[in-house]
Amino acid sequence: MYMQQSVVQCESGLHNKQATFFIQKANEFQSSIWMEVEERRINAKSLLGVLSMGIIKGTRVLIIAEGSDEQEAVKVLSEMLAKDNI
Repeated sequence: MYMQQSVVQCESGLHNKQATFFIQKANEFQSSIWMEVEERRINAKSLLGVLSMGIIKGTRVLIIAEGSDEQEAVKVLSEMLAKDNI
């Protein structure tokens, strides 16, 4: 298991288009991937799960992955969240 915390920098947070891009990228990895915000954990490959978190700019998100490509998955997804535009 590998994890890293990131702060969402995208002005609109993870809503609609940004959430879709994030989930598409998460689904490129074989590892199981979760996002945790304030002790709420969801499957990062689920659009409904990500949208239900109501993630806005400035939210601290813990990305957790477990599997053969866990480190790369966490690194890439954390970097996406840290960009001004996903």
